[in-house]
Amino acid sequence: MSGKIKTSIVVDEKLWEKFKAKVGAEKGLKKLSEAVEDAIKEDLGEIIIASWLEAQLPGKQIPRKVTPVKPKTKTNAAAVLRRMREPKT
Repeated sequence: MSGKIKTSIVVDEKLWEKFKAKVGAEKGLKKLSEAVEDAIKEDLGEIIIASWLEAQLPGKQIPRKVTPVKPKTKTNAAAVLRRMREPKT
């Protein structure tokens, strides 16, 4: 990412006050801009990751959309978790 810009946005007042209070309690109000930037990055996470992958794998096309696939074998997540949680003897 390059330099910083200053911008104006219009946000619901109550929503903004709740966000400010949360950021203030967790990080301090001086980190408000950083918290907004983090929220934007989180929303654009797929694009940021795809751009990074393209930089790491030059010449290869990275799909912009991830589609879920069904497992080829029958699975039972509950049974697997139970086995993992069992104490080792």
